Amino acid sequence: MTGQVKEGGGVVQRVSAELRLRISDGDYPLNSYLPSQESLASEFGVSRDTVQRALRILRSEGWIESRQGKGSRVVRRQHIQSSAPRATRSRHPMTLGPLIGEAFERDEVALDIATLTSESLDAHIRVQAERIRARIIAPRKITLRMILPAETLAMPYPRDKDAPGDPRLLGRLHTITRTHTGSLRTVLEQLRTENLVPSVDLEIRHTELAPTFKLYVINHDEVLHGFYEPILRTVILEDGTEVEAVDVLGLGATLTHHVRDADPGSAGSAFVANATRWFESVWNLLAFQS
Repeated sequence: MTGQVKEGGGVVQRVSAELRLRISDGDYPLNSYLPSQESLASEFGVSRDTVQRALRILRSEGWIESRQGKGSRVVRRQHIQSSAPRATRSRHPMTLGPLIGEAFERDEVALDIATLTSESLDAHIRVQAERIRARIIAPRKITLRMILPAETLAMPYPRDKDAPGDPRLLGRLHTITRTHTGSLRTVLEQLRTENLVPSVDLEIRHTELAPTFKLYVINHDEVLHGFYEPILRTVILEDGTEVEAVDVLGLGATLTHHVRDADPGSAGSAFVANATRWFESVWNLLAFQS
């Protein structure tokens, strides 16, 4: 492809989402430089213009900084602060990917998740599906329950900074959510139909609550919790239009990691118990299928 090709905002979104995930999972460590624009364009099969627009999004979100002749350097990453760091993780920064990976190493996997979209979860589940196909792991049961905001909800974000009533950004959010929930259903159903995982159960419910935080309850004994941080960032719509948006940052915000231990009165055990009760109460009393 040449630099003259003008690909849609969906392609730019795909590239920026993959780069964002790589940064957050430590594939591109803090202070390291991303591959050249030419290398990224070749890897993703897109034009250099698309890579440049994806990098512009990452700069607006604070992930990278770029200097002429030096490339793009990572200046922000996903930070997980654990209340009970494990010895095996002590030498390396904790990231979401390995935590999800450890969850899938059990015979029965249970994930209860409340989030704005399922974008990052979709990417991590696809990684685990490949591990299952490669016979690296072999869970016998996967249960995933997810709470998402209803599409009928009047959300305070994302919105155009200069035209708050413009519906395009919210429509874009709904499209992203539908795309990734559909992908999750497909990936998990394929594991079941291919007889790789005997029991797979995915249920998604919606609420009229605008999420201010994301919550992962992992196998009933670990919790990841992080607040959505409002920011100004550049969003590229499907037609290529760039919008200065008020949005929230999920990846890149600090997550806290809590572990249930043998002491029910410990800080970790108490947080896991409270988070589990919150999820169950919203799931049973406020959430609905749509």
